Formats: sequence, C-alpha cells, structure tokens
Amino acid sequence: MRVVIASDSFKGSNPSHRIGQKISEGVLKVFPDADIEIVPIGDGGEGTVDAVIYEMNGSIRELTVTGPLGEPVKASYGKAGHVAVIEMASASGLPLVPDKKKNPLKTTTYGTGELIKDALDQGCTKILVAIGGSATNDGGVGMAQALGYSFKDASGSEIGYGGGELKKTASIDASGASKLLDAAEIDIMCDVSNPLCGPTGASAVYGPQKGADPEMVKTLDENLAHLAKTVKTQLGSDHRDTPGSGAAGGLGFGLISFAKGELRSGIEAVLEAINFDKKVKEADLVITGEGKMDGQSIYGKAPVGVAKFAKKYDIPVLAMVGDIGKGIEAVYDHGIDSVMSNVNRAMPLKDAMAESADLMVDAAERAMRMIRIGMNLS
Repeated sequence: MRVVIASDSFKGSNPSHRIGQKISEGVLKVFPDADIEIVPIGDGGEGTVDAVIYEMNGSIRELTVTGPLGEPVKASYGKAGHVAVIEMASASGLPLVPDKKKNPLKTTTYGTGELIKDALDQGCTKILVAIGGSATNDGGVGMAQALGYSFKDASGSEIGYGGGELKKTASIDASGASKLLDAAEIDIMCDVSNPLCGPTGASAVYGPQKGADPEMVKTLDENLAHLAKTVKTQLGSDHRDTPGSGAAGGLGFGLISFAKGELRSGIEAVLEAINFDKKVKEADLVITGEGKMDGQSIYGKAPVGVAKFAKKYDIPVLAMVGDIGKGIEAVYDHGIDSVMSNVNRAMPLKDAMAESADLMVDAAERAMRMIRIGMNLS
C-alpha cells in the first residue's frame, strides 16, 4: 500500500514534517510494509516557507531589510534552485510593530520588496509570496520602491513611506524597475477576496487591527483610491476591484500592478511548486491534516487543497486533526472522506497541544485499524 502524507503544521505545537513523521509511525504499526512518502506543506500562512523548503531540500536565506517602521530588521526567505518562497510577514508583518507604534499611515512594505529583489538577484525566476499578517496599508508602493519604481509628488520629490503618503503621488516612473521582473513568475498566495477600496476593502476590513481609527480608515481608503487612479492613468492597469487586491493592505494590488504577479490559492501554488500531482497520482491513500478542521476549512485551507489533487485520481483522503469543529460535514463535499481527531480522551487544550505528536501516532494507528477492518469486510 502506497500512502502519501501531506499535512499542514499544527500551529503552536508541531511543524508539518514532524506531524507527517508521527502519522507515518502509526501507519507502520498496522501496515509495516506500507510505502510512505511524507510531503510537508503549508497554505501560505505561518510555517509555509519552512514546509516547502524542507520538502524541496532548499535553504533559508537571511538578510537585513527595512522593517515596517522604516528601521532595519532581520528577515528571511526560502530558496530552492530557481524557486523562492517569501512570507511578507517576515519583513513587513504586524508582530514587528509594538502595539503603541501601530500606524498604517506610516508602515511600509519596502522590506518585502527587498526580499523579492534579493531573490531575483539570486537567480530565482519563480517566486511565491505569502501575503498574510501584514502591518501595512500602502498598496504595495514600498515594495515597488524597493524594486526600483519611483513615486513622485507634484514637486518631483519621492514620496515617503506608508499609506499616508499615497495621496501625494503625482507620477509613477517604472524605468528604474528591476529588469529581472520581466522573466520572473510571481505567484501571490492569497485566500481572501477583498477589493482594494470600499467597505470590504483593505482599509475598512483590516485597517483597525493595524492601528487605524475610523478617521484613519477613511483617509487610507481615499489614498488607496488615489493610487489606483494614478496607476490606471499612468501604467494602464486597473486592478482596484480585482478580488484579493485588498489583501495585506493592498499588497495584492501592488504585486499585480508593479510586479505582474498572479493571485493564487496559497495551497494550490504550494502544491504545484513541489510537483504534488506527480507524488500523489500513484497513491492508494492520502492522509492530510491541520490543527483544527471545521466548516471554514473549505475556504483555502491546506487539507482541502490536498484533497482536490487526490480526487483527480479518485484516491481516498483521510484527515488527521487536533480538533473537529462545527460544520465539519462541509469537507465531505470537498474531497475529504473521513476525519480523525488525535485526541483520545478528555483533556485541557494545553495538554493536547503538548502531547500532539504522541497522540498523533496513536490516532493514526486507530485510523489504520479501521481501514484494515474495511478492507477485510470488502
């Protein structure tokens, strides 16, 4: 029996590759001759870089970049051959900003642009950018500036950092942009559909968690609208209403408009990058998982993405999870055939997280015993 194990990490307890190893231990207790391949994955959220680079036998590249407040910060990204995987939160994320300094009028994506530029300079021609967890609302202008774009005000001076500066943009000059962008394929890992502006846009929906009060939200939204208008006039592209353009304070918009990026489901971009289709098509069983699975898991979460690939070949999919939440029946209509929790008794959450690895071995063994019963019945 060939088994492919492709689980997301269990946030706060174990990375994806360790979860995979523990599931494998449980499988081998029942099917000792099983041919098992462990494929660490991520859906564009926390841990995606580690999972993908681990699977692709790549390395982590560390460098100092411009943080969201304009100060130097240590950041990193993953590189495997010509592929780079970048989490924008590493350079421009909300955790890098102390609560008292949260201010999306000033925070910048410049550091994210520096990571992209470094990846291009290192010879990467395919770049996956996970854009969750941002501290910014600058429409990706900081990122574009780091890549060589110039945004000047009416007096001909370069505008400063942050969403508060966007209203000053009078001209956009792309002549200094890195020529390496022309040969690069940039996938924007994004699983939200917010447009750039308006009541469901970047500023209104995500601005408050970044420190914006109601008046600031109004200003930020107007400034992004001004940016979009200027981009349309001078660059000829109009992605203001493109679903996902409002992600990460408009970084989605910026990556499309200035880097020719393509918005993708995070998990689909990851699975394509690691050639998951080839790994899964000969499997007899696919086991996936995440820390908590519920009705919301059908919206871009890793296990459902894995199931989508598996179902192309009519392969059964088992999900091993920590917690089974409300609405779980929804996943059965999206390629997952059964769900098994690793919790085997009543216990506090902290204990379940602390023991998740050992619990997973036991749960995988229980699941395999059920499968063996089914095989005997058939």
